[in-house]
Amino acid sequence: MEYRSDQMAVNPCPYPYQEQKQYGQAMTSTVVNVGPNVSSVRDHFLWSMFNFFYLNFCCLGSMALVFSVKSRDRKVVGDVEGAKNYGSTSRSLNIASTTLSILVIIIIIALLIGGIISIPSHRGYNMG
Repeated sequence: MEYRSDQMAVNPCPYPYQEQKQYGQAMTSTVVNVGPNVSSVRDHFLWSMFNFFYLNFCCLGSMALVFSVKSRDRKVVGDVEGAKNYGSTSRSLNIASTTLSILVIIIIIALLIGGIISIPSHRGYNMG
């Protein structure tokens, strides 16, 4: 949004030391234009990295990581709506990956405790 100098007061009241000179030169001020805050869009990148390396159930962690990177790219470009969409997809994939991976781990532990599956031991193996 562009502002013209006739639309807003540049300096309605002077600051106490505004006219003070430093080393023979007048003090100057700098105007900084701040754009919309795009960093508030969550991309779930760290969660996607964790799922990619540890809980990559049926490649859901990989897909979540791809959508997290796309969301982060959209944030850099300034496309807030695209970043929200990709972030939401990444969140859904992360939830699915985490839930299914933990469910599989619980089922395997239950099957081990129940004796339905067993871990082979090397005690009775003869090398000769």
